Amino acid sequence: MSLALATLLYEWRRYMAAVVALAFSGLLVLAQVGMFVGIGKGFTAQIDRARADIMVLGPGAKALFGGPSGLPRRMIPLVYSHPEVTQVAPLDGSGGRFQNILSPEEQAKMEARAKKGGKGAGGGGRKTEFVNVTVVDAIPGYVTVPTDYTQSMVEALRRPYAVAVDQTALKRLGVKKGDKALYNGKTIEIAVVTTGYPNIIQPTLVMSRDTLRMLGEADTGQRVGPLMVEIRDPARAEIVAAQLNKKADGKFRAWTRQELADANSSAMLDDQIIGIMLGFSAFLGLLIGVAITWQTLRGAIMANIKEFASLRALGVSMGDLRNIVMELSFWVGIVGVGAAGLLTWLVTLLASAGGVPMYFPPILIIIVAVFLVLIAILSGFLSLGILKNSQPADLLR
Repeated sequence: MSLALATLLYEWRRYMAAVVALAFSGLLVLAQVGMFVGIGKGFTAQIDRARADIMVLGPGAKALFGGPSGLPRRMIPLVYSHPEVTQVAPLDGSGGRFQNILSPEEQAKMEARAKKGGKGAGGGGRKTEFVNVTVVDAIPGYVTVPTDYTQSMVEALRRPYAVAVDQTALKRLGVKKGDKALYNGKTIEIAVVTTGYPNIIQPTLVMSRDTLRMLGEADTGQRVGPLMVEIRDPARAEIVAAQLNKKADGKFRAWTRQELADANSSAMLDDQIIGIMLGFSAFLGLLIGVAITWQTLRGAIMANIKEFASLRALGVSMGDLRNIVMELSFWVGIVGVGAAGLLTWLVTLLASAGGVPMYFPPILIIIVAVFLVLIAILSGFLSLGILKNSQPADLLR
């Protein structure tokens, strides 16, 4: 075992402040990025988990929500003409006002509170929210149906005016499974409760395409939304997408599902406001990490200055002592990365319990890990000057 690693293991209390500073610096960046990307994943969860192998968007689209993603309806037969394509369905949706309907018992309680003039008078149990609507084709195994939807869930959505709501939105909407509610003034039924589709910005209703048509909000014009495409062999998605793009001649662009998911995450991080916030967090993390880690390493080296002086008396060169300090800084950075990962995992558990989605792109985790190690190494470099005090003559005092 190297001297630097042995020092860190046996005198870990002296370096704990540096490890904690690095951990919180990493958490500061990871938590914000994870939250922003997770919010974007909440919008696209139904698409990410659908059976579609390829997504077809408009030629100018840079992501699902970036640029004109719709395209002319006449493009559907062109996509279908590829011999490996088995299913094609346009993505449709809408949005509007949602109101819960109180049961007779809840209505009676509300009226009683109103008569007494107590808390909740004036309709405290009534909730109104603006919701987003997405559709599925209520056919088991169809391209628009998410892979985690069971057959019973699909059968429930086949009923007229039946909708699905994620469990994280039930309290916000004031409903539970089996309740009736109003959507744009028309009665719907909460027939399915899903898990894993949180959306902290705007609750989402999922309904069948037929229900959306009966509500009078289906898109029947000459343009449709993005196309969801299923092929015979999912392993050939990249090849088929390239062939479709060649056939399109600029009329549309075909994306593999993973390619579009990566583009959606990048689009979220490229947002100007989000970029400013993340840049400020990274800068703040750098200042906090360097300042605290530098002072901690400096204090620890000063506390062991006699040991370093003894090594010089034994013939160890100043260059080797500097290498020991730099190696020690590196190991402090590695431990800080592990601590940051642990704290981020705990924060993710708390966020999930509160219905806040979080997602961490692997490349981001690598960047933050390298960032923390570089902070530790920089702090060690700034602490090298203290080694000048390790004079062997001081041992005789």
